[in-house]
Amino acid sequence: MKLVYKNAKTAGECKLIFEEDEFDRQFYGKDRKDKLLTIAWNKGLSQKVTIDGIEYEFPAGTLLCLMVSQTFSFSDCSGIVAWQFNREFYCIVDHDKEVSCVGFLFFGAQQTMFTSLNKENSHKIDLLQQMFIEEFATVDNIQEDMLRMLLKRLIIIATRLAKQQFLPETGLPDQKLDIIRQFNLLVENHYKKEHSVKFYADQVNRSPKTLSNLFALYNKKSPLAIIQERIILEAKRLLLYTDRSAKEIAYELGFEDAAYFSSFFKKSTEVSPSEFRSTQKV
Repeated sequence: MKLVYKNAKTAGECKLIFEEDEFDRQFYGKDRKDKLLTIAWNKGLSQKVTIDGIEYEFPAGTLLCLMVSQTFSFSDCSGIVAWQFNREFYCIVDHDKEVSCVGFLFFGAQQTMFTSLNKENSHKIDLLQQMFIEEFATVDNIQEDMLRMLLKRLIIIATRLAKQQFLPETGLPDQKLDIIRQFNLLVENHYKKEHSVKFYADQVNRSPKTLSNLFALYNKKSPLAIIQERIILEAKRLLLYTDRSAKEIAYELGFEDAAYFSSFFKKSTEVSPSEFRSTQKV
């Protein structure tokens, strides 16, 4: 079942999808114009989810947040409950003070996060789903406000649980975590043109060394590694889902020299762009 709310004036859109036989997203294909963030809940048994061509185990009773640009599919859609929304319906960047998820739950540099739900949290999400269903059926002048309020609650719950499960045990003060989240969002917005750590360090008013030390507390990846991994990720998507040449992709990703881009890609993946494209199946 797909429940959809659309605001014709603002283009705001919110969806609730559940008990569907087919549900996937092909961002560089049929869904290119649907710029929707997704929160998926595996309410059924453990199954496989394929994200940008990579297969992961999607454990039972976990939440998975998926970005606008990610292509994904599930091995058993019937067990998935998913919420989707666009920035016109609720902009998480503009309202970050409300939900604190930008640069972590979404636009983050973390590994793919499968956030576990215990019995109590599963009950909370289940109740939210039922409330969403009721609000989708209630058409009045406050329907959008009610749906947005429920969505904010869902995001807050998901963010809290993810922080408990994926942040270092020592914990980071909110102020330091905010710098990391800000860096991650900046990378998402500028990685195609800005490849140096200094650019991003300047934007958050820190030195590159200070930024690197902060990330060392947070995880094992350096700021430079995060920038480069984001570039490689986009290069792989463009190679997999478009017909653009390696030269065109190189220029789109901020490389003036296509040969240097190919060398950069091969150093990270151990294969050339053409070899990657020829050996991968979409």
